[in-house]
Amino acid sequence: MLAPALIIASSAIVLLLGSLHLLYTFASDKFQPRDPALAERMRQVSPVISRQTSLWRAWVGFNASHSLGAMLFGLIYGYLAWLHPALLLEARGLLLIGLGFLASLWVLAIRYWFRIPLAGISLALVLFSAGTLLLFS
Repeated sequence: MLAPALIIASSAIVLLLGSLHLLYTFASDKFQPRDPALAERMRQVSPVISRQTSLWRAWVGFNASHSLGAMLFGLIYGYLAWLHPALLLEARGLLLIGLGFLASLWVLAIRYWFRIPLAGISLALVLFSAGTLLLFS
């Protein structure tokens, strides 16, 4: 059936983006500021909400949790579409939640991110939307 395949493809894109983001967070310098002085300053300054962390630690934590959320989305929706597509058909609210999640990421990508994640999220949203429409029809 085409609808589950579209949702699986969408989920795979989000899982890949989340996995790369986690890898880049902990195993590369891709999220390091270009200005080393800024990174050092972020390590020294705490946010207003708490002195128990630094802006740097919060930055790393936000990036990691963002990655884990994308990975969880990809794993759950990919699993459901692959092994339990009938459940997605019965529990249409899950599809609407998935659409809402991807649409939210798309808005964030337009407003705050750069071209590559925007392209990936855009494609994932189109595929997921098409799969959802096919399941609903």
